[in-house]
Amino acid sequence: MSVDIAPRLPARPFRWRLSRLTPLIWVGPAVVLIGVVVILPVIVMIQSSLQKISPDGFVLGDAGFNNFTKLFAEPAFVGVLLRTAIWTIGVVVVTMVISLALAQLFNARFPGRRFARWALIVPWAASVMMTALIFRWALDSNNGAINVVLNRLGLLDAFNSNESAWLGNPPAAFGWMMLVAIFVSLPFSTYAILSGLQSIPEEIYEAADLDGATKWSRYRAITLPLLRPAIIVAVLINVINVFNSFPIIWEMTRGGPAYATSTTTTFMFTLKQSFIGESAAMSVINFAIVIIIVVIYLRSTRWKDQVD
Repeated sequence: MSVDIAPRLPARPFRWRLSRLTPLIWVGPAVVLIGVVVILPVIVMIQSSLQKISPDGFVLGDAGFNNFTKLFAEPAFVGVLLRTAIWTIGVVVVTMVISLALAQLFNARFPGRRFARWALIVPWAASVMMTALIFRWALDSNNGAINVVLNRLGLLDAFNSNESAWLGNPPAAFGWMMLVAIFVSLPFSTYAILSGLQSIPEEIYEAADLDGATKWSRYRAITLPLLRPAIIVAVLINVINVFNSFPIIWEMTRGGPAYATSTTTTFMFTLKQSFIGESAAMSVINFAIVIIIVVIYLRSTRWKDQVD
């Protein structure tokens, strides 16, 4: 007869087990917030895209993929997608190029640097809708400030309605909207890159100077590689913000005339007035496009290597 003489481990005290649950106190509210604010709306959005919904908001039954079929058959759908791509890529690329130059400028010492940094915050701190309204008023064809100045400089014929009606001409209106989007996107990108510049040790530049490196070679071989984490963050946030931008386009042109200046976001909102199911389908496509863009960008930039 054998006797089990193996020593028994002491029971875990209740306080020790309770301490392992302590992180949930800190993580729990964030998880609940994400579930309510992000996951739940996504579920409702996908569910709505598969339902037949009246303009009054009543669910009339299942629609399957009919909403997507009708959306793809919309005459303006392809043009809106192409315009959204031009809008997003153009604004983000120009914003990042200008932000790199501004960050380099603000990183240098010059009289009034603090005031200049404060001034850059203004487009970021101000309401985007308010900024769009100011530009819309400035571009008014009759008495807008921009037309008045151009006319006094002799650069604009006040009697030529085609030249003065900026927001009535789709290419000109789209260009002005992109300019406004760049204007409001610059502060965040510039400060993100500026924080990256200030984290680069001066000793690296001193060593490069001893090796006879030029300013351009230092920037290309030292500054840009070390700025990659900051650039990745700035580009991702800008892509998401610009792609989903609504106030600028809506306040300046309402996406018109005839969807000529509309992106997927304003197109989705316009569809919502009469075709809620199609609008929900457009929302699903928007969400999928953003996820695909983020995944492709993160994989192409090897963001895990930057974090490690």
